Amino acid sequence: MTDRQTAPPPSGTGCVECLEGGGWWWHLRRCVECGHVGCCDSSPEQHASRHARDTGHAVATSFEPGEDWFWDYEAGASARRVPLSPPFSRPEDQPAPGPEGKVPPDWKSLLHRA
Repeated sequence: MTDRQTAPPPSGTGCVECLEGGGWWWHLRRCVECGHVGCCDSSPEQHASRHARDTGHAVATSFEPGEDWFWDYEAGASARRVPLSPPFSRPEDQPAPGPEGKVPPDWKSLLHRA
């Protein structure tokens, strides 16, 4: 992606794979290359980093309200900011963890810890 390009819009308001498979997530990440929204590495399925490995799309940004950082999965380090197409985060009224109705009562015990 060049400095003049804008990252494509997000694929939706939740983790693509979790929504398709009936799963749940803790926090969301957005691929800068294609807009894929996946769940973070603390989430049970870690779809955002899996997307980065499977596609070679190394850079993602937070898709959480109020967060504006970028991460390079390949380098394991912060990445350069790029212009984004809106929306810039999941809807603020969307719960985290989510999606609503899919999160188990013991969700905290199911998170991956660093």
